Amino acid sequence: MNLLTTPSKANSRWSSAIQQLAESAGIGFNGSHPWDIQVHNPGFYQRVLQDGIVGLGESYMEGWWECERLDQLFTRLVEAHLSEKIPQQLSVFLSLVWARLANLQSRQRAWIVGEEHYDLGNDLFEIMLDSRMQYSCAYWKEVNTLEEAQEAKLDLICRKLDLEPGMKLLDIGCGWGGLAEFAASRYGASVVGITISKEQQHLARDRCKGLDVEIRLQDYRDLNDTFDRVVSVGMFEHVGPRNYDTFFQTVRKVISDNGLFLLHTIGSLQSDLSVNPWIEKYIFPNGCLPSMLQIAKSTEGLFVTEDWHNFGADYDLTLVEWEKRFKAGWPELKENYSDSFYRMFRYYLLSCAGGFRARDLQLWQIVLSPHGVPGGIRVPR
Repeated sequence: MNLLTTPSKANSRWSSAIQQLAESAGIGFNGSHPWDIQVHNPGFYQRVLQDGIVGLGESYMEGWWECERLDQLFTRLVEAHLSEKIPQQLSVFLSLVWARLANLQSRQRAWIVGEEHYDLGNDLFEIMLDSRMQYSCAYWKEVNTLEEAQEAKLDLICRKLDLEPGMKLLDIGCGWGGLAEFAASRYGASVVGITISKEQQHLARDRCKGLDVEIRLQDYRDLNDTFDRVVSVGMFEHVGPRNYDTFFQTVRKVISDNGLFLLHTIGSLQSDLSVNPWIEKYIFPNGCLPSMLQIAKSTEGLFVTEDWHNFGADYDLTLVEWEKRFKAGWPELKENYSDSFYRMFRYYLLSCAGGFRARDLQLWQIVLSPHGVPGGIRVPR
């Protein structure tokens, strides 16, 4: 018998409580299923009960437990709503209170996620992502590879926007310039992309050399130009509920009266002011996923909703592919990143894949117009 995986008498009450919760989701400990948890440190049980979701993630980062298929584990955890049954630590409660009192995505704080996540290193994202470095959900309809699925997503966006040569396109949260390059080279658009990441700006400018593309290091609240089309892909998750009205008012200010706006965002099934506390602490500081209600309230009186497309199941496929690439490329990355970072990043990718697979997380593409398109639009799928 392995003493490291056998809780002491003092730990028995902790382990019994956790095991009862896990059994309701079909999850075992030190079992043979790929989603079972293999416990290496008996303190795991107490830590999860005391620290909740944060303790679960931190103990994995520290090697206290393993799981062959983290994605399958989290699908089961989410489907059983176990996170609602585990007490949260005081610091998590206080952070929720703070989110209700403060604007976590103010002008001053908006740059934090760029510095702490998107500026991690282009080497990491170059290995993990496709050639255009699309760090958002791919579109897997009728394709088989990540490269094909990301190009299909970019083409879908341009077709939904009815983009034509010479049109001025604003890309809010342009990332590493993949969409800007695609829209300019394939559709002949004149593109302005804005980002809050210096690393993204540098690479995006190199990617778009020779094209009618301008990449700015700029907060969306400082925009004043006028555009025929506006797009925002994977950025709205960093805007925050206190700023949703400002965001859509800014888009309305800069878009022409006969323009179109496409918003591509992860969505939540319920309105909230924060995200998974482990994700907020280690991956996306100050992030928050919008609900349908929050988006509808903030666009009321500003836009007509022309189309609302949900293909969240495709994010599961995208995240699993990113994790495969990250894992395969780790030998090239490990000199620049710690073993704890490796465990953290795999945990992030696969836990999110589980959330999308359980349909707890959504991916929406929403097409909006200022006054409604005469006769309506026929949106491609």
